[in-house]
Amino acid sequence: MIPAYVPGHDLLKDRVVVITAAAGAGIGGATARRCLEEGASVLISDAHERRLGQSLAELEKEFGAGRVAAVPCDVTSEEQVGRLYGTAVERFGRVDVAVNNAGLGGTAELAEMTDEQWDRVLDITLTGTMRCTRAALRIMRDRPGGGAIVNNASVIGWRAQRGQAHYAAAKAGVMALTRCAALEAADFGVRVNAVSPSLAMHPHLVKVTSAELLEELTAREAFGRYAEPWEVANVIVFLACDYSSYMTGEVVSVSSQHA
Repeated sequence: MIPAYVPGHDLLKDRVVVITAAAGAGIGGATARRCLEEGASVLISDAHERRLGQSLAELEKEFGAGRVAAVPCDVTSEEQVGRLYGTAVERFGRVDVAVNNAGLGGTAELAEMTDEQWDRVLDITLTGTMRCTRAALRIMRDRPGGGAIVNNASVIGWRAQRGQAHYAAAKAGVMALTRCAALEAADFGVRVNAVSPSLAMHPHLVKVTSAELLEELTAREAFGRYAEPWEVANVIVFLACDYSSYMTGEVVSVSSQHA
């Protein structure tokens, strides 16, 4: 049974949030909606410009054009990441929260994997997260009040799975990056944490996932179902808001997978 949707409580009132890979119905899109419901102003970004435009239009209609903006961004480009954060400062005056959600998966046995497959997954999922964390820190360190950075890792960074060497290595790297960056960011009053989801699905993703694979994946979950993207977004909001003020360098599992 899916629990009732939790209403907003102004946990991020008057904060400015930047979210990557936020177009569509996945974790990034759910996080953008949750942050807006919690009172934040939000800059969403994505490499898919058409979907980004659609998401912006939907959020503007619901929350008003003054609180939400969009900038296309490919996190493999340092120039585009810099433009993203520069736009956030120009539009909203500062950045209080960065949610680094962009990542790329795929399935390939290591013996058959090409350098190109490995490099692309690592460049988007790990190095892209580094680029965005670095850009956020450069802004947050120079302003009073600190800030919060939340990275999207995965339980696969802890647990082995066939065909996922590149993705698992990238997500394990995100976890290590989070812990190391947290020590450095503490000097500026900035907290850096990560969420580690197991299985989060949305209707569009379900449609392109075979029934056999979905059954196999959900069988690993204690609740016998996948997470709704907004359930992961709830934990991201917790790590972004003041309720987690003494947490940094943590990787929080958002999972019901059997131990």
